Amino acid sequence: MRRSTLWMCALLATGTLGCKQVNEQWAKLKQKIEQKIAERRGRTATPQPVPLPTPPPPGAATDTQPPAESPGKPARAPRQIPERPEATRDAPYSSVDTGTIAPGMSEKDVYSLWGPPIAVRHQGAWTYLFFRNGCEYTCGTEDVVTLQNGQVVDAVLRWPGHGYSGQSSSPAATRPHWKPGGDTLTVKRPGTP
Repeated sequence: MRRSTLWMCALLATGTLGCKQVNEQWAKLKQKIEQKIAERRGRTATPQPVPLPTPPPPGAATDTQPPAESPGKPARAPRQIPERPEATRDAPYSSVDTGTIAPGMSEKDVYSLWGPPIAVRHQGAWTYLFFRNGCEYTCGTEDVVTLQNGQVVDAVLRWPGHGYSGQSSSPAATRPHWKPGGDTLTVKRPGTP
């Protein structure tokens, strides 16, 4: 576009912008757009008035119940208080489901010895079965049985009732150690003896 054409368009827009007819047409167009948007959203363009409840006649017994909500709004569910998280301390664990699993056992064989796990995770050909052990907090994990293609290949166990006859990838459990006052890491600054 040439510069003169742009100036003419700008003058035309400026001259007609304050015109009453242009404003009326713009208001009609805006209303049609809003109506189409409301129809697509499944609403009516103009809100419908909500009928007000009629007051009881004088001398009628008053009800102590709160007034019913309008029929257009669904009743709001009462706010639920979130459950308290589980304690972060070890809980003693005892089970009649004990035994020793071996490499090559199937998932069903493990279930028949130890019962159902508390969690199962799948990642491709790998399956991880998690069982309670009574030291989830201090050990940092549950007892874990690892299966590859449906067969046991590894187990990390801490509960004495669970056994694994193969070679575990995890070292034997160590007792947690605690030092009064915490760890004593000291950093020497340059220039100090």
